[in-house]
Amino acid sequence: MTTGFSLFIVGWTFVLVTFMFIGGYFMFRKFLKSMPKQDGKSDLDWQDYYIEQTRSLWTEDGLTLLNELVEPVPQLFRDTARRTIAGKIGQLALEEKASQITTELIIKGYILATPKRDHKWLIQHLESKQIDYTPYQKYLSAES
Repeated sequence: MTTGFSLFIVGWTFVLVTFMFIGGYFMFRKFLKSMPKQDGKSDLDWQDYYIEQTRSLWTEDGLTLLNELVEPVPQLFRDTARRTIAGKIGQLALEEKASQITTELIIKGYILATPKRDHKWLIQHLESKQIDYTPYQKYLSAES
């Protein structure tokens, strides 16, 4: 066996092991979200419940804004991000007994459902759409 081929095998093994660790990490996170909590439902069950309960409250403009907000997420993870954010928005809508999903609920739900590092992009997007984000400063400064 030549040295070049041996290095290729070692390198390829390293790449495969790295991909397996990355995939395992995401699978483990999904597994934890699907574990039932004390109330008997998992985070994913509650997310689906909130989405189903508020499906009729969404407007075309609201769905468009949600799709714009998840645009920077890589295509592979975009559907999952959209469902997670929509679940949080649905939860807020049910808690507030809203008759319709408003821009305020969408922005608040996005802030609460996403990590703090994503808020910078949200602010840039709101400024480009000329939406005042000062009412949401208390959510932006709080830990997500």
